[in-house]
Amino acid sequence: MITIFTDGSSRGNPGKGGWGALLIIDQKVVELGGREEKTTNNRMELTAIKEVLMYVEVRKAEGDIELHTDSTYALNGLIGWMYAWEKNGWKTKTNDEVLNQDIWRELLGLMFRLKQTRRVDIVKVEGHAGVVANERVDGIATAFADNERVLLFTGSLDAYKKLIGADIFSLVPTAPKTKSKSSSAKAYSYVSLVDGKIHTDKTWAECEKRVKGKKGVKYKKVFTKDQEEELVLQLKNK
Repeated sequence: MITIFTDGSSRGNPGKGGWGALLIIDQKVVELGGREEKTTNNRMELTAIKEVLMYVEVRKAEGDIELHTDSTYALNGLIGWMYAWEKNGWKTKTNDEVLNQDIWRELLGLMFRLKQTRRVDIVKVEGHAGVVANERVDGIATAFADNERVLLFTGSLDAYKKLIGADIFSLVPTAPKTKSKSSSAKAYSYVSLVDGKIHTDKTWAECEKRVKGKKGVKYKKVFTKDQEEELVLQLKNK
């Protein structure tokens, strides 16, 4: 079994970004990472997955793959969206050009080739929930985004456990969760689906005018640009 954790980060959308990955192969741990000057969080999430799968393929590492990501965008794309996009000429259901399609095309090829000889499972892990491996790849990605010096580990799993002082799958202590205040937090935008068309409004007043009194509409408040992009993609591909 080859166990993988990946993450991406960007300082702005677009902005300076980084990606991180951690592999466990035959009781050996390998960390990978890199950066781009102008990118997005979603692009870095995909780059991390592409780079780590290329690492496995080029080195002809054997074993089924279990890849952990905290990106819903990456998960949905890998298990379903990219196959539909390829059949549709790399257009979404709303006939828009697929974002990051250069990476998606590479990922489609990688997944096809790797699946010829093994299982490849994509596992959703909760971001910032304290899973040691996920916290580590987040730290690698963030450090690269900030252009900090990053020491990447390569060595035995036992040595890695001693270095970090914990098992890769264990939980690190986290602060107690407070009650969510998302309902009163300032929104980045409001995304709605009305008569089959997707709209984004910056204020609730604008969104309310669009959805009020209409049947079958969907709408949601989001708090970041990444959340907006992810929700729009989900609506486009339903």
